[in-house]
Amino acid sequence: MNAIEVNHLRRIFTPTVGVLRRTKKEVVAVNDISFDVRPGELFGLLGPNGAGKTTTVKMLTTLLIPTSGTAYINGLDVVEQAELLRSRIGFIFGGERGLYWRLSATDNLRYFASLYNVDPEVAKKRIPQLLEMVGLAGRGNEKIEGYSRGMKQRLHIARTLLHNPDVLFLDEPTIGLDPVGARELRAIVRNLQAEKKTILLTTHYMFEADELCQRIGVINHGHIVALDTPAALKSVVRDLAVIELEVSGLDANGIERLKALHGVETVTVEDQDEKQQVLVHSPRGSEAVPDLLTALNGVPVNKVIVREPTLEDAYVRLVGRVGDGVDADKKESEGVA
Repeated sequence: MNAIEVNHLRRIFTPTVGVLRRTKKEVVAVNDISFDVRPGELFGLLGPNGAGKTTTVKMLTTLLIPTSGTAYINGLDVVEQAELLRSRIGFIFGGERGLYWRLSATDNLRYFASLYNVDPEVAKKRIPQLLEMVGLAGRGNEKIEGYSRGMKQRLHIARTLLHNPDVLFLDEPTIGLDPVGARELRAIVRNLQAEKKTILLTTHYMFEADELCQRIGVINHGHIVALDTPAALKSVVRDLAVIELEVSGLDANGIERLKALHGVETVTVEDQDEKQQVLVHSPRGSEAVPDLLTALNGVPVNKVIVREPTLEDAYVRLVGRVGDGVDADKKESEGVA
């Protein structure tokens, strides 16, 4: 039996729009997705903002009722057996919410242990073990308000493990963390997977998914557009090379000239202070560099690198332009979800 089984899952929101004339608009956030996660697997769910990742996780953790379709966690129906299921799963949503800042870490864990109906004697032994596991040994008596963001995220993991769930849902757990905090959190996630916990992870960080996940599902506009191992997904771009250009003063016309070149598939530009990082995907590789420099038409070029494609490059090809999905968080802020 799969740890997670999703069959034709859909979720439709009907927000009210307009100021003078209020009308309802149907928005499909998750549209007929199916996938499974094997016991003990670390499965990644990737996609741009609003693609349906968080909506999917909220349905699987019983926080949203699907419009149609079915989902089972360790054989339990997420709708029909929601109350029984909640005691057997754990979930973390990225950010700092969900903790009582004026209480100590230990008092937070005691409180949540009571909510999870963990026996007090079991909790008394388990809380110090969890604090040590997440790197907070010796900090349990400190109030949460003095914790860094990374420490709060690690405490979230300790809280999630209080009732020893078999299946964990981690929704962008490293978002907003500094590189050291993110690395520490990834190490904890790896340790949990080594203990045969089943984990569904959503993340925006491609290197994180490549490093941690055994299989990855890519979701866009509410659809699963690819599902395979990281290595297999990278084969989607095996015909491409990536040319990185560090330039200064590139305008919209220059970008259009690059896009119009023969053999150029995509061009993305990221502003970095006084410089710009330009990524060009092309099967021509090094052969395309002279044409790119000519098309820049005198724009100062500080650096040129030609490299092999990564999982992020495969992701760009699979989802197309990032950011044009439905923003589920925005819908919830409007009271839709």
